[in-house]
Amino acid sequence: MKVTVFGSARLGEATAEYQDAVRLGTLLAQAGHTVMSGGYGGLMEAVSRGAHEAGGDVVGITMAAWDGRLVPNRYLSRQLAAETLFARIEQLIKADSLIALPGGAGTLGEVALAWNLLQMKLIPPTPVILVGSGWATMVEAFRSNLIVNEHDLAMLRVVAGVDEAVAAVGSASIEPAVDTAFRG
Repeated sequence: MKVTVFGSARLGEATAEYQDAVRLGTLLAQAGHTVMSGGYGGLMEAVSRGAHEAGGDVVGITMAAWDGRLVPNRYLSRQLAAETLFARIEQLIKADSLIALPGGAGTLGEVALAWNLLQMKLIPPTPVILVGSGWATMVEAFRSNLIVNEHDLAMLRVVAGVDEAVAAVGSASIEPAVDTAFRG
């Protein structure tokens, strides 16, 4: 399967999130999955590194407009340069599962677009797996502050860590939006 991983470009090797992303890439490659990401630094590099070092296929979907400004990470098996940001996200969403690690506005935008396309049935049922307590807080904020129903929220699956994320890959069934471990 093709698994896309979204996450911050700003977190470096010294962070726990980077190490978790390396582990995620390793586990995905060991399970035989192709790992896709935005192809640059931070958690994109980390997941690519883990998959590469485990002998996996690693695809980076970069952007032609960023040539010379950003350098793709060295762990990619292949790089595909999209012409626009929307074309890049469209390519990243064409996966069998989507996993979001901690990130910023870019990661949130990628998750929100995938979620909206799922709601409108414009893409096939695809697991959207959100890793960590920060995402649990976001889903609760969506529940409290957006006009969404439980069916909408059930399209997002929050898990505690990368092991649970790998276990959820390929699971297109509707799951509770937030695992009970995150409820106060």
